[in-house]
Amino acid sequence: MTVIAIAFYLLALVTLASGLMVITAKNPVHSVLYLILAFFSSAGLFILLGAEFLAMLLVVVYVGAVAVLFLFVVMMLDVDFVKLRQGFANYLPIGLVVGLVLMGELVAISIAVATKGAAAGNQPLVATAAEPNIKMIGHALYSTYIYLFEAAGFVLLVAMVGAIVLTLRTRPNVKRQDIFSQVTRRRKDAVEIVPVKTGEGISE
Repeated sequence: MTVIAIAFYLLALVTLASGLMVITAKNPVHSVLYLILAFFSSAGLFILLGAEFLAMLLVVVYVGAVAVLFLFVVMMLDVDFVKLRQGFANYLPIGLVVGLVLMGELVAISIAVATKGAAAGNQPLVATAAEPNIKMIGHALYSTYIYLFEAAGFVLLVAMVGAIVLTLRTRPNVKRQDIFSQVTRRRKDAVEIVPVKTGEGISE
């Protein structure tokens, strides 16, 4: 067994174990830390595949921004996780069904890749000095997988809008800006010139 194979199995084992600990850890802060470990291990797997650009993106974007943001949000928000887990047993059957469906999809994709993909002996894309992996990834994203790439962006947009809608709360006693009325306001509606005689004040 070569050093690359040992590194692959070690990183894969750490990734699977940390991913399992993300969903089983009782402390949410520990879950985020296990998630960061999973990201680092996945970045190591990308390096073994020769995709250094994807490994850098995984570390910089996900570990440096998303995971750290999760960690700060979990530590700063006073979330009652005990109350959130009270209805866990009620949704367990639905969760098991969804998990089995996802597991079946992963198995089907793995079989398809093993029989028809690069694992079956087809020639995979290999980065060379003349054509680095950044160029190859960009060419594949914006040519072969352009529709899937746009669909993924649309899904992320919908998720972002949904998160904003779910967290938006309207409070009746809080003053809010009316941008339209401020922009369309005329001078005569905002300014009133009152003639004042000398020595006299303005009566209300």
